[in-house]
Amino acid sequence: MQAVHEDVARVLFTDEEIQARVKEMGAQITADYQGQSLLVVSVLRGAAIFMADLVRAIDLPVEMDYMAVSSYGNGAKSSGVVQILKDTTSSLEGRHVIIAEDILDSGLTLEFLIENFELRNPASVEVATLLRKDVKPQADVHCRYIGFECPNEFIVGYGLDYAERYRNLPYIGVLKPEIYQ
Repeated sequence: MQAVHEDVARVLFTDEEIQARVKEMGAQITADYQGQSLLVVSVLRGAAIFMADLVRAIDLPVEMDYMAVSSYGNGAKSSGVVQILKDTTSSLEGRHVIIAEDILDSGLTLEFLIENFELRNPASVEVATLLRKDVKPQADVHCRYIGFECPNEFIVGYGLDYAERYRNLPYIGVLKPEIYQ
């Protein structure tokens, strides 16, 4: 059994489960884009760990880039207003682009990014998300690659944080309510 941080109520996905699933996702991306090169864009900060593992599981030429965005709201819920804090440095024009995201929650940020990227004339834009949270309503965002479906609980670890803490946990767990309430 994996050691659990004292603030985590229970582990949803172990390090071993995550690594196995990310390798499967990388193999599928390799098969889908055989003979192509990819630009994989991480949405900072949460997806950085996922993207690092994902690109190592892709057996194709891969370029990595990063974006930082902010959704304004009350901290618990996105307002749907997205601001780009750091844009990609690579051109997307004519490229096969995969957005690497840690979690699809409301979907509003991903919806914005996909629309923004499509204006830059890429060959294609797809989404690889480690987690898709079971929430309603959720924007109609197509994710070609999904690691895990997860319950609508406050989760941390493997890049996911609360107040910039817990990102370094090797597993994904449910945070105890007394920590964030």
